[in-house]
Amino acid sequence: KKLKKFMIVSPCISICKSEPVSGYCYGCARKTDEKICWKNPETTDEWKKKNLEELKSRMSGWQLDAFLKSYDNKIKEGVSLFKKSLK
Repeated sequence: KKLKKFMIVSPCISICKSEPVSGYCYGCARKTDEKICWKNPETTDEWKKKNLEELKSRMSGWQLDAFLKSYDNKIKEGVSLFKKSLK
């Protein structure tokens, strides 16, 4: 039997607009350089886990609630709530 490698799902929840002053994405709270790191196959799971915690610490209130619900749905069903709503 082959062991299935655990993959850390990208935090992108398909709300891809950046706040002009901070540069943080309204959906996932990442900056452009962080988005690039997530796409790099060399990026370690350790970095991704640490970055996920950092992203969550940048959010609060409704933004954090919406992110957590959508990210959880993406992990379970493979699609963010926003993309699911477009179907």
